[in-house]
Amino acid sequence: MKTLRADVLVIGGGPAGLAAAYRAKAEGAGAVLVLERNRELGGILPQCIHNGFGVRHFGEDLTGPEYAARWVREAAAAGVQSLLETMVLDVGPGPRVVATNRRDGLIAVDARALVLAMGCRERPRGALAIPGDRPAGVYTAGTAQRLVNIEGYMPGERVVILGSGDIGMIMARRLTLEGAEVAAVAEILPFVSGLRRNLVQCIRDFDIPLHLCTTVTDVRGAERVESVVLSQVDERWRPVAGSEEEVACDTLLLSVGLIPENELSRLAGVALDPVTGGPLVDERLATNVPGVFAAGNVVHVYDLVDEVTESALRAGRFAAEYAAGAEPPEGEGATVAVQPGENVRHVVPQALHASSLRREAQRLEFRVRQPIEAPVVVEVRAGDAVVASRRLRYARPAEMITVDLASKTAAALNPADGLTVRVYERTDGERPRTRTD
Repeated sequence: MKTLRADVLVIGGGPAGLAAAYRAKAEGAGAVLVLERNRELGGILPQCIHNGFGVRHFGEDLTGPEYAARWVREAAAAGVQSLLETMVLDVGPGPRVVATNRRDGLIAVDARALVLAMGCRERPRGALAIPGDRPAGVYTAGTAQRLVNIEGYMPGERVVILGSGDIGMIMARRLTLEGAEVAAVAEILPFVSGLRRNLVQCIRDFDIPLHLCTTVTDVRGAERVESVVLSQVDERWRPVAGSEEEVACDTLLLSVGLIPENELSRLAGVALDPVTGGPLVDERLATNVPGVFAAGNVVHVYDLVDEVTESALRAGRFAAEYAAGAEPPEGEGATVAVQPGENVRHVVPQALHASSLRREAQRLEFRVRQPIEAPVVVEVRAGDAVVASRRLRYARPAEMITVDLASKTAAALNPADGLTVRVYERTDGERPRTRTD
């Protein structure tokens, strides 16, 4: 078995992996290697031909292929090496990674630091337990996107989309522009699960029927999908008897959520958050396994690729520092837990070192459980003390919220109390503003 060595090894050549590798190299890491199972770098972005990428990071409105190409060039110019069509089989102590490809057979890579950047995958039909027949014509929205944008095939002529995730809404527009009829978009929640801009630009602007509090309760067809049955649901997501409506179609697309890709994380012994499905990380994006870091959608699913990039740049920085032998934060192991409070689903990072906060401001990322279409207050509390707050015009589950903790708040941290993040509707008449204490 061939053995390679790397200062920083990155698993995954999507936007997170490329940005992490680039930053590691920029921070002085010697050999930086990216392992990618696909035949090209860029992850999912080459099939995302719509614009909206890079506004925050590059200050330009780019398509997915353009954004991916930028990072491929940046990483190559920095001296990052990559192995394509290479499948990782195991991650062990060291860290040591075992992979394989057709050119080299089995490969072992001994690394000083490892960045997990495998991204996420779509939730399939099997995870939903949708009753009915099993005919052809049922796809995830991402699969349909690749068929149309990369392979040049239309998945069908009359389409029903289950779920209002961003890829699903974008594909509703894409299929309409390609001549298909999108008969309905059904969402089990009382609100869309994707970004509001996609609701406006992809659904409303094209007069595509949107049914909230609705799901698919039957798929009918012999060889090919012939129709689906839509049913309204109650507050517990149970179908309401008598609300069934059969909709003729030849294709059903599923846009029902993304799952962080963490099989390799489990092999490495990384502890996972049961809510996000991603690794438990600290402010450096370091996991519980020494030398193993995580970045991007493998940690939790972001709504913007620019935020994936920011996460990866941070992970790459600290992976390079670890590979160079930098001392860990003072008192590592005595961290302050960061926990979700009122109307907060999860928070990343889940732990914070006070010594890191004393050196520089730290950012918390989180999502709300329920939308509040009214001015809200975001608070971070250490015990009874409010150490940071923001005032926003609204809060929606589809849009990640961030709040920065200033360095001076380190004095208020107490491991016994931890930090709690809460989001609630503002009751005063103050003008919405943003503030960090």
